[in-house]
Amino acid sequence: MPKKVSSVIVPYASYLRVYEPLAAFPEPERGHWARYARRPERPSYQDELRRSLADLLPTPPIPVPVHESGDAFVLDVEGVVCVCPWRTRLRGWQALGELAEEFPAPVLDAVLPPLVRRQAAQDYERWLARNPDARPWIRTSTWQVPLNWFVLVSDEERRYEKGAGEVPPVLRYRTPMVQARRRVARGLRTLKDTIDEGPLIDGLLDVGRWLEEFHPRSLVELDYGGLVHVLPAGHLDGDHSAADVAAGIEALRVGDGAAAGEAYGRLVERWRSVRDRRSAN
Repeated sequence: MPKKVSSVIVPYASYLRVYEPLAAFPEPERGHWARYARRPERPSYQDELRRSLADLLPTPPIPVPVHESGDAFVLDVEGVVCVCPWRTRLRGWQALGELAEEFPAPVLDAVLPPLVRRQAAQDYERWLARNPDARPWIRTSTWQVPLNWFVLVSDEERRYEKGAGEVPPVLRYRTPMVQARRRVARGLRTLKDTIDEGPLIDGLLDVGRWLEEFHPRSLVELDYGGLVHVLPAGHLDGDHSAADVAAGIEALRVGDGAAAGEAYGRLVERWRSVRDRRSAN
């Protein structure tokens, strides 16, 4: 495993990942991932975060890696090797474009000077002109799990491990791509028939378009990631947000507004503690 560049863990992010079978990748990339998958040890998402944090320490900071990552997450799905490339450089560029919505200008300028951000944006424009079809295999959300992500999975696919000692808890869902796409389509039909246009519909349309970019035999993973450090253990154990989202959509479908409101209320109450901590920071 690569040497850890920092002992600091940046925790407060959740992830939506797509694992594609090796057959989805053209050569020579397929060969690279096949060899990579045979490695006995591979870095974790925390290693990626540590590397990104280390790049912000120099003066001037390095907002986006100079070279694209050759790392990935790997799963064996019923004997089929599936790979989720990190694509840290691409995701860094995309995240950089969203920072203005997350931080006040004085704070952003102090962390990443305007000149550094402009140079990174220009680099991204030149790179995108050469790679117009590029897309990430990983989506990241800080301080929350977007509600539209829960539409993709079901409560039966939930996996919760409490952790012990230095091993943190894990809360995640995994589902076949065909199931994720089917749930998106059903959810959109119900939402469009019952509520006005809004962030939930827009977000579901966006994530649905993203899923269409991948091989139909892929696997979709929703991982609470570092949010497990924010939510108390009791909350994690009782967190069935995917079930609440599914119940709310089904209630809307059958015209039961009261049940839909109750499901939404459970979600709001559950995530209030995370929202409060974000505001405190």
